[in-house]
Amino acid sequence: MGAVTLSLAAAARAQDLGHKVPGTLGLYAGRVPEPGLYLADQLAFYTATKVRDRSGQLLPVEGFDLDALANGFGLSFTLQAGATRFTAAVSAPLAHVSLSSDRPEASIDQFGLADARVQPVGLGWRSSHLDLVTSYALYIPTTRFEPGGRGGGLGRGSFSHELSAGGTVFFDQARRWYLSALASYELNHRKIGTDITRGDTVQIQGGAGVKLLRIFDLGVAGYALWQVRDDRGSELPAALRGARDRVFGLGPEIGAAIAPIRTRIVLRYGHDFGVQSRPDGQILTLTVAFLAWQPDER
Repeated sequence: MGAVTLSLAAAARAQDLGHKVPGTLGLYAGRVPEPGLYLADQLAFYTATKVRDRSGQLLPVEGFDLDALANGFGLSFTLQAGATRFTAAVSAPLAHVSLSSDRPEASIDQFGLADARVQPVGLGWRSSHLDLVTSYALYIPTTRFEPGGRGGGLGRGSFSHELSAGGTVFFDQARRWYLSALASYELNHRKIGTDITRGDTVQIQGGAGVKLLRIFDLGVAGYALWQVRDDRGSELPAALRGARDRVFGLGPEIGAAIAPIRTRIVLRYGHDFGVQSRPDGQILTLTVAFLAWQPDER
């Protein structure tokens, strides 16, 4: 039992679970934003009390408890030129991660700045029944990766490229009923300071919803992640060799647009299932987005 716990701890310190956390997007994942300057803040809390192996079986780790709390601030700008909308965005989160078990030497307790995300270009097109979006983003490490959890922050320690494409289908002329999805491919570079490279992942986030009274959005949000390439490198722990992450999740989402203060608030819950090679838990997110500037209508 102790060997399993210590192997898990070594793996947790060397592995990362990707930059974009499943469950942080939802019903608007494949939407084209309205032109303007937006300020957004997202609070995300992930918790898990069990972890599964590469075949989806529970690992016998007594007292396993993982809690991760992140607060991310973002800035995005969208403008329209002809039929195309262009979006640029930047964001960075502060996070606290705590991992504990019955073996204190296997525990982690860290707080710091996670990696920054810069999206230099995003494109969107809109028609009465369809939105289409695509984008490129770069994750920039804020700290050097240190095996053993000795780094000064919670960054992954590597540059990563993210290519995304998706859309939203509207089932009525008023665009009340809709189905949205965004697919992303994350390509990771070698970690700075150590010979470990995180395997590439494919992720889909989205959901189905309805807009009520022109104010509320209600629906079911979902997510899926597959690791499509093995982790690699001479310093990768043996426990992670050949193990590929997989997770699915579903949960409710409610959003409200408060027009007088040009703010949208979204609360979302997601529960993992079908998990392989990662913790099995649940996530709760609260997002507040403020429209700071909007171009004059012509």
